[in-house]
Amino acid sequence: MAESSKGSVKHTPPKERLYKNLPRPKLNRHQIGQIYAHLKTLNPDPKTELNYSNPYTLVVAVALSAQSTDVGVNKATKDLFAKADTPEKMVALGEDVVRNHINTIGLYRNKAKNVIKLSQMLIDDFNSVVPQDRDALVKLPGVGRKTANVVMNEAFGQPTMAVDTHIFRVANRTGMAPGKDPYIVELNLLRVTPDEYALGAHHWLILHGRYTCVARKPKCYNCAIAQICAYRPKTEAP
Repeated sequence: MAESSKGSVKHTPPKERLYKNLPRPKLNRHQIGQIYAHLKTLNPDPKTELNYSNPYTLVVAVALSAQSTDVGVNKATKDLFAKADTPEKMVALGEDVVRNHINTIGLYRNKAKNVIKLSQMLIDDFNSVVPQDRDALVKLPGVGRKTANVVMNEAFGQPTMAVDTHIFRVANRTGMAPGKDPYIVELNLLRVTPDEYALGAHHWLILHGRYTCVARKPKCYNCAIAQICAYRPKTEAP
């Protein structure tokens, strides 16, 4: 903190402190706004591809999706959620039954333990209600910052940015929000994303990375934002 000549203390707003030393984007704000406008045209109302029926099943689904595909998680949770869509029902099933339902996805043993633990914590500490703030969500076993951001965005309509491998790749490759780790990319994206696109931005970027700006060979020849994106050289059509 710095003091003015009159001795009063100047307080830097929290967001400005967070954003101060972030890497500079390769695109200007107008170009970034154009990217979101194009992605919104393709998908005006983006949603997660995970199947869920309430905030609780969303928390479980997102926690299970770590190092697994959404398609794989949906197959594993179809019968599980039919039997247990509340913390009480999940605890009643028990860890062995949960494990048998999700044994087709990665790290299923540890994930089954966390599902039971987070369900019990929701019962004991939150009256079986999924909290809406990040600090509370990350206290749940198996729930990290990315999972909390997804739940806050999808279930509660908060403009968060859950940086997975897809968003990390798109943010760096396009030049929208460079960063060497997911947290830096998250802050950078929050800084440069126009307010009008803040709620859907997380989904647009994930879907773009999942289906177009793929890891090994981006489909630049079939990309709605190829003319704006800073990535070079563009991938030619096969």
